[in-house]
Formats: sequence, C-alpha cells, structure tokens
Amino acid sequence: MSTIAHLINGELVQQAGRSSAVFNPSLGKPVREVALANQDIIRAAIASAKAAFPAWRKTPPAKRAQVMFRFKQLLEANRDKIAQLISEEHGKTLEDAVGELQRGIENVEYACGVPELLKGEYNRNVGPNIDSWSDFQPLGVVAGITPFNFPAMVPLWMYPLAIACGNCFILKPSERDPSSTLFIAQLLHEAGLPQGVLNVINGDKEAVDGLIEAPEVKAISFVGSTPIAEYIYTEANKRGKRVQALGGAKNHAVVLPDADLDNTVNALMGAAYGSCGERCMAISVVVAVGDQVADKLVEKLKPKIAELKIGAGTSCGLDMGPLVTGAARDKVVGYIDSGVEQGATLVVDGRGLKVSGCEEGFFVGGTLFDHVKPGMKVYEEEIFGPVLCIVRVNSLEDAMQLINDHEYGNGTCLFTRDGEAARLFCDEIEVGMVGVNVPLPVPVAYHSFGGWKRSLFGDLHAYGPDGVRFYTKRKTITQRWPQRASHEASQFAFPSL
Repeated sequence: MSTIAHLINGELVQQAGRSSAVFNPSLGKPVREVALANQDIIRAAIASAKAAFPAWRKTPPAKRAQVMFRFKQLLEANRDKIAQLISEEHGKTLEDAVGELQRGIENVEYACGVPELLKGEYNRNVGPNIDSWSDFQPLGVVAGITPFNFPAMVPLWMYPLAIACGNCFILKPSERDPSSTLFIAQLLHEAGLPQGVLNVINGDKEAVDGLIEAPEVKAISFVGSTPIAEYIYTEANKRGKRVQALGGAKNHAVVLPDADLDNTVNALMGAAYGSCGERCMAISVVVAVGDQVADKLVEKLKPKIAELKIGAGTSCGLDMGPLVTGAARDKVVGYIDSGVEQGATLVVDGRGLKVSGCEEGFFVGGTLFDHVKPGMKVYEEEIFGPVLCIVRVNSLEDAMQLINDHEYGNGTCLFTRDGEAARLFCDEIEVGMVGVNVPLPVPVAYHSFGGWKRSLFGDLHAYGPDGVRFYTKRKTITQRWPQRASHEASQFAFPSL
C-alpha cells in the first residue's frame, strides 16, 4: 500500500513513524496510507517557507499572477484526474467533484488579478508639499488547515490568494482524503512556483498545534467544526496571530405559502442530499410556514428521496455517494436514532442501506424527519449527513426568530414570490450568507465567504476582498519634500493642515 508524502521545498518527502489509513469510502476499505507529520517535518516546512519569503515578497505581483494563470490552465487540463482522486477518497460523485474543483478554479482566477487587488490609495498634497499613500504588504509565513469535505476547493480558497499577495504558505489538509490536495499543490509547482513558497504537511492535532505554536507563522486560516475552530482561534490569538476560523452550521430554508413548491422541492433535494449532506452550506432544516405547506413538502419530498441514485462515488450519473468514514456513518445513524427517540416523525429512514457491489461501503440513504422541534439533537446539532428535518411554524416572523435564536449563523435561504417578505428576511436575519430562492448561497470568488455567530471566529471572511485584507498588512506612508529655500520654525502643536 502506497504512503502519501509531504511536499516540502518543492520535493516529496517521505517520513517513517506514525501514519493513518486513507479509505475508499465506497468500498469501505483502506487504499493508501498517509504519513502524519512529526516535529522535524513541521520545522522543515516552516524553515522552507521562511527561507523562500524574502525573494517571493519582492517578486512583482504581475509575475506572481503569471504563475496563477498557468496554474489555472493545469487545473483545467487535469480536471478528470483530480475529480477521480477526490471521489476515491471522499466518496462524493464525480460530477460533484468536478463542481467542487470548478469553484476552486474561480478563486485562482480571482488571484490572477492580484496586481489590481494590491493597488493602494494615493493622495497628493494632503498638506503643504506632503503626499500620502497606502501600501499592502504580505505577512510572511501563513498557514491553512482544511477539512475533508472539500479537499480541492477549500485549499484553493486560501493559498492561491495568499501566495499571490506575496506570502509563503504551509497547508495542512485533512488526513482522510489528502491525495487530490497534494496533486494540486504539485501542479502549482509545475506552473513555476519557486521552491518553498507552498509546503504541504499531512498530519493530525500534532501538526495543527505545531503551526499554532510556531512564532514564524503569522496567520492561520481554518475550515472545520466549531469546537476546533474555537480552539484554533483561541490558541493562535494568544500567540498574536491573525486567525480566520470557519466553523459549523445548521442552515435553515424557510418556505412560505406562496413559494413555487415544485421548484422548491427540487432545490431542497440537491441542497440537503448533495455530497451526502457533507457540506457546511447544506440545508438541514426546512422551516415550513403553515401545516399546509409542511404537508405538501412531505408529500413531494418523500418519493423523490426514494428515487435517489446512490452508489460508489466513482460511478457516473449518481445523486449521492457514501459518507467519508465508517465513524461518520455511525455518527449520522446515531442522530437518526436520537430523532426517533425524541419524538420526531421519521418519514424516510436511510439507515441500513446496502449498495450492490459496495456492501462494505459507508452508506446512509436520504432521511427525512417531520415535526422536529427546537431542543431535539437533530435540530440543534450539525449532523453532516443526508438528514433533512422539517420544523413547522405559523409565520415568517416565527421562522426568523427560530433562526436567529440558533447558535450557528452560516447560511440560510427563503423560498417565496413576495418581495416585501424577502426584503424583511434579508434585512433582519442574523446569518452571514442569505439566499432568496437560492438554496446554497455560496458567494462567488470575488465576494467573500463566512457566517455569523458560532459559525465564524475572526473578523474577516474567507477569499475575495476579505481574503486580500487577511493576507496583507497596510502600511501608510506620508512623505514631504520641502522647498530648498524655505526655512521653517519648529511646530510644537499637533500637526494639522
């Protein structure tokens, strides 16, 4: 069985010692091993990035952008191979993997515009013979810690922009599905990235703590669960680092009586069950305004869930693959058990699903609960699986209160034909990303991604304009060249125009 290496100073580095199995979740068996970084590997990655920084920060932004243009072309040329690697180790369908990669490529395209993005402000004659301008400079060595559910897209949220801004980057991807992440990083070196500017270390908590504790690492980006996001934010902040730590979610979709229910149901199917529900923007709660709406939704959703095409992710034409690990499957099954025990109505039960030819795979079928209430575990906690809950309320105001009371505030959406209701919802809902008749309101690359409340720790969102601000520090220069013939007296009062 092959062992997945680290990428340090542009070279693959093998390491003896601790390792972890990488599974094909469709088959339920390990297919590779990944080395888990020890302190020597962590220090080597940091030293490589630190050594590369002085030359890279002085590289003109236009030349950095040229590397990103070539990188984009290589990603597109290797699309099918990358999708295959994602599907083999994560389990998502090939079509979903291609979509994930495309959203990542959009962030590379944004990074290609870095000469424009790094333009500062300039003012001439802010005072007598005084000019002032702002400059945006890189931080130095920065790091990213990324989750299993988007092994291509989320790293591409981070390091292309960070590197284009002049930083050197250390990436710690998920140890569950690292192959596509490593291959993509190798493509960036093929595109002409100098050695040491991007390093990839595979690992677990030891690697995370090593990056947090290293004084050379000036900033950390993270996407994952809320407990780990809070831990990284707290520990890194203690050490004076910048942190953007994106955590968990419980995304609600509100359905009003005037909504187009056929289109709504189609949208909910993809948003709830796409990628087996392993998305931080997945819709896991439908808030139906009125019993009539809820009854119709159940009536329309039930047969569609039964028709879901589920199988090995590497097959084409499927709707859903397996969950990423056996532990993830068991956790989701435990949530379904809890929902039944706490009194929710189980309309469709996805437990015990067996797929022909993949009997040992980590599968859970599409699941639907009705009459879910606040306080139930299936409502309060992030399930991260193909489980959709219906909560019944009497008004839009009740629905909004329900959402605003929840500890998470990542994404939400409203299905309606009523512009006044939509405007009220967008204005008053306490959630970071809002859709109107859009079930997965993931911002495009030239906006920024991030939630509110316990879905985000830190002041700046991921990628887009906030990404540029996160990976740079502003320097303001005020310059004066007095006329040679002038003789000025000392000024003791605070200077003003």
